[in-house]
Amino acid sequence: MSADTGLALPACTETPDSLRRGRPAAGHDPVKRKQIIDGARRIFINMGFDAASMNDITREAGVSKGTIYVYFANKEELFEALIEDERNTIFANLYDALEGDGDVRETLIRYGIALARKITSPTVLKAQRTVISICERMPEIGVRFYERGPKRGHDKLAAYLTRAVEKGLLSIPDIDLAAYQLGDLCMSRIFRQCLFGYRSTTPSEDEIGQVVTAGVDLFIKAYGVGRDR
Repeated sequence: MSADTGLALPACTETPDSLRRGRPAAGHDPVKRKQIIDGARRIFINMGFDAASMNDITREAGVSKGTIYVYFANKEELFEALIEDERNTIFANLYDALEGDGDVRETLIRYGIALARKITSPTVLKAQRTVISICERMPEIGVRFYERGPKRGHDKLAAYLTRAVEKGLLSIPDIDLAAYQLGDLCMSRIFRQCLFGYRSTTPSEDEIGQVVTAGVDLFIKAYGVGRDR
């Protein structure tokens, strides 16, 4: 089985002629795959997930129906691939802020600002709303979205906090809970207001900085040790 698509791949003991000639085998052409995903992105944005059909996506992407089904088994699988593509682009380098041995407070503020900026961006908000709208009917999509996105980020933050505790810079009895708390503190007020359309404009850099700094200072007050407290 293919881990990315869930499609069964035929056993093959010989190199296909297409690969020997330098052409990707069916279903493995990154340019064609991107063409399909780009078409799907435009359709989902304009029509929404429920109204969109594979026929709509086929026409928009400029490929045949046979071609699109070589790459994606159904609309749900294509949507998940689109979300993963967006995530890899938007969240690239986000976790670099957690690397190194810098001051804990400064590191968490830098990470929190980067996180809040991305989570409240129009593209990410739209993706989250779409997932929320379909996960009651297709909970497996919600589960995979969470595992590949928020949970992955949570685990990276928890790993950083674990290192800080081991170095004696923080004192945290429940690191898993603390990582969730910090994420919520860095997006207090602004995330839900944006998610539910209460506010129509993206938070400014000044507002994000204010919210994150206040959240990190509260976190350090609870879990800090010595000068970090």
